Amino acid sequence: MSDPRPQARSLAGIASYHAHVYFDGPAQREIAAWIRERIGERFPVQLGRWHDKLVGPHSRPMYQIAFDVAVFPKLVPWLMLNRQGLAVLVHPNTDSPYDDHLIHALWLGEMLPLDDSVLPRKLKAGEDLIDPVKVNTAPKMEG
Repeated sequence: MSDPRPQARSLAGIASYHAHVYFDGPAQREIAAWIRERIGERFPVQLGRWHDKLVGPHSRPMYQIAFDVAVFPKLVPWLMLNRQGLAVLVHPNTDSPYDDHLIHALWLGEMLPLDDSVLPRKLKAGEDLIDPVKVNTAPKMEG
């Protein structure tokens, strides 16, 4: 007889994380730019392109921050304290982009709708979890 209780997933299944910083209009874009600059000064992350038009499942303009698992305990609390009222989605990168964005994610501030129709439930066999994080910032200061 099989055990009906759910099994805990291993943290080793998390390849990296993404944070999406959302903005709406010129004033919020300026705040998002301020946050981006501060993150680039402080954290070894990969800062993604600005998306002023909607992309993927996202319902508001944004940019992405890709970061290693080891950066999570410093960057996410920093975002909690310094998001300046902007909505931020933080999610793991596992073998299920759908679950990562809609089930395992955490929101800082406003929870925005996401278009689940563009998110695969499972990656195909042999498909990488996510591209490795290539750090493109040189932090100059701590936290």
